[in-house]
Amino acid sequence: QLQLVESGGGLVQPGGSLTLSCTTTGFNLKNYGIGWFRQAPGKDRVGISCINDENIDYADSVEGRFTISRDKAKNMVFLTMNRLEPEDTGVYFCAVPPRPLLRCSLYEQEYHYWGQGTQVTVSA
Repeated sequence: QLQLVESGGGLVQPGGSLTLSCTTTGFNLKNYGIGWFRQAPGKDRVGISCINDENIDYADSVEGRFTISRDKAKNMVFLTMNRLEPEDTGVYFCAVPPRPLLRCSLYEQEYHYWGQGTQVTVSA
């Protein structure tokens, strides 16, 4: 069964840090890679970061503050978020494309399998 489960969200003050985890079942992340997306209240879902064997990519808004990493043996991917800002608030999703991509992508349309999301709230 193909499944993705996000965890690690919560309430954090501006300037704080959180690490999100995405646990996958049934995927070989070595081939497929994975992406992280955020949906802020009232806004569309946008790509935040992605990773596969060829590349790592970040949205401009999080470059230098967020770090994506993975544990291939455990089929898990992590998103370490530092210097969090109120604008980082939203539901964070991990996703896997339907087929291997030459380079990982921040475009939602490239992905087919999604987790249920985890809420991140950055507020004083």
